[in-house]
Amino acid sequence: MELDNSLNHTVLVIYTDGAAKGNPGPAGAGAVIYNEDGIRIKEISQPLGQTTNNVAEYQALILALEEAKNIGGKQIKLYSDSELMVRQLNGKYKVRSVGLKPLYAQAVKQISGFEEVIISHLSREDNEEADALANQAISSRKWEIRK
Repeated sequence: MELDNSLNHTVLVIYTDGAAKGNPGPAGAGAVIYNEDGIRIKEISQPLGQTTNNVAEYQALILALEEAKNIGGKQIKLYSDSELMVRQLNGKYKVRSVGLKPLYAQAVKQISGFEEVIISHLSREDNEEADALANQAISSRKWEIRK
């Protein structure tokens, strides 16, 4: 859903969330991007197939950063309820999971393309819009669950 794409926005506030029903299970990515005045610019809701919650969190981040670059963002304030991802990206935790290492590297590369990126953790309750979009992505498709 595009609400305001009339201007080139350089300061962006982004909320991201990834969700998986089961771990692994059907997953989705959600993000909401606002300009510095709090006007919603873009919503992202994308099914991800079968994956883990942590992979979905990184995929949501990567999708949001790609869109931020397309919008013309230069300074990014990013919020996620994934404490693991936020701490990894802020250098407080090492990335030990083999499955997360390439996603972490891709996110770091994207982050380096902006003038400034601040990544902060917030509670799940304060991330309801991105969470709803991630869950909407999961329910938007019929998933084949393999055991």
